[in-house]
Amino acid sequence: MMLLRSYRAIIRITACFSLYFLRVKTEILQIDDTFILQAIEQQLAEAIEARPLAPKLAEAMRYAALGGGKRIRPLLTVRCGLAAGACELTSLLPAAISFELLHCFSLVHDDLPALDNDDLRRGRPTTHKVYGEALAILAGDALQSLAMETSLASPRHAAAIATEVAKACSDMISGQVLDTLGGFPAECTDQASQLEMIHRHKTGALIRGACRAGAIAAGASTDLLARLTRYGSAMGHMFQVVDDILDITQNSQTLGKSAGKDSAQGKTTYPSVHGLPMSRRFVAELLSESESALSGIEADASALSTMARTLATRTH
Repeated sequence: MMLLRSYRAIIRITACFSLYFLRVKTEILQIDDTFILQAIEQQLAEAIEARPLAPKLAEAMRYAALGGGKRIRPLLTVRCGLAAGACELTSLLPAAISFELLHCFSLVHDDLPALDNDDLRRGRPTTHKVYGEALAILAGDALQSLAMETSLASPRHAAAIATEVAKACSDMISGQVLDTLGGFPAECTDQASQLEMIHRHKTGALIRGACRAGAIAAGASTDLLARLTRYGSAMGHMFQVVDDILDITQNSQTLGKSAGKDSAQGKTTYPSVHGLPMSRRFVAELLSESESALSGIEADASALSTMARTLATRTH
């Protein structure tokens, strides 16, 4: 009788543990964006606070990184990691934070007088307007190096993730050079191909890299990494086409940045090259491409599909 009771007790304990781990895994896979974004925001602040920085530098970095923003890149990292089988949000956060730090660095430098010369970002004065050009440049530099340092803190595949961060950064800067100074390869002669080259680098590189980093952090297979890379490429391209459309269809208050700036500066955009109707068709095609990339994924990728549709129809 004692043996039977012990056996039943073991069965109950085993069942409880099985249900617990199943529940934990299910809760992790089904967490909503609000929870993920809260974790991202907290980790972003902690990444800056953890470094013994000059007080003025830390203040400018906090202003640049913690002043709002959609957090699309780190959210994509986490969502791609979960779709690739990650069971712990914490294992994905270093990679996610790295790409947001990199993005914030790019915005600080992009807004400088030598580049876009913008006064408004995320609905408030740009970093150099508040802290001056010298400190803004240095804050951007520090955000970039902190991105690399943070990526190396990833619990799995840190070196591979850091490589993605470095490559995405170089590609993004290359796109910025093409957009600002030109100098395209000899074979890239027409406006349409030049425009695509700019934005697949300037905007697309970080979004594609963010998706790849999440997949790598989760230990994705070669096939799954390729699918999420294809998804990220379509998302990055689509994001920029939508951005170009919003620049001429929305006002500065809605966008949180200066509307009409691209056309005022004579920059090449999708509407200026292809027209507004064709630009909207590109968005629909790229949305279809992103969803096609997800179709062969065995895990639940509905959150990634929802993100694609949301970004395709955003108004700011």
